[in-house]
Amino acid sequence: MIKFTVEDHDGNRQEVEAPEDMGFSLMEILKASEYPVLATCGGMALCATCHVEILEGKAGLGDATDIELDQLENLPEYYPTSRLACQIRIGDILEGAVVKLRGEDVV
Repeated sequence: MIKFTVEDHDGNRQEVEAPEDMGFSLMEILKASEYPVLATCGGMALCATCHVEILEGKAGLGDATDIELDQLENLPEYYPTSRLACQIRIGDILEGAVVKLRGEDVV
């Protein structure tokens, strides 16, 4: 199991555990953990409603793809550490990371 921390829209942090061997994306784990993530495109990097900011642990994630960057750059708030959760696979690279929800709050 991989452990990482999620900071919600109110600044509350909670540790999340996710299986690393099932091919899940960060978006899928956030939705399964009942965080308010719209993810309207279903993980195809077409909507940016799963926008997150990587507060800690960005170095291991690699660079965003051009498709991901196209979506992020169209957001009203875009940070150098912004990513789309649908494009990040659960694995060792997320161990100990801190992820802040930035997408639309749907609650």
